[in-house]
Amino acid sequence: MKYSKATNYALHTMVYLTLTPKGKSIGVEQLAKMQNLSPTYLSKILTKLVKAGLIESNPGVNGGYSIVRQSHDMSFLDVIYAIEGKTTFFSCSLEHEQLSRNEDCLIENVMFKAEEKMKNELNKKYIIDIAKQIKSKNEL
Repeated sequence: MKYSKATNYALHTMVYLTLTPKGKSIGVEQLAKMQNLSPTYLSKILTKLVKAGLIESNPGVNGGYSIVRQSHDMSFLDVIYAIEGKTTFFSCSLEHEQLSRNEDCLIENVMFKAEEKMKNELNKKYIIDIAKQIKSKNEL
């Protein structure tokens, strides 16, 4: 299973914003520099996170981006859905008689069950937990 690079950058951005003191916004340039990205590319990712209600954009000279939702409620799956959408990863596209004799595609059923397990696991992993681990490592 492979997610897009945008999802990778979104997850890192969310952890960074979670580590940012409450009430402080971080500009797109700083967020982009941290991940060695172009601000234009990161802006597209940030727009998706804003639309999903995970972060907010604060205009002005000292503006930037900050966390909206409670950090302890934000799962990895929330971020993945914001970037990738909620479509399934696999769909049965073969119409071969022998492979799809039943109404259901048997291969798709196996893949769907595996995907559901993965989604359940990602839904139990919270951005705040990663942020806390990073914070505790830096305090040592």
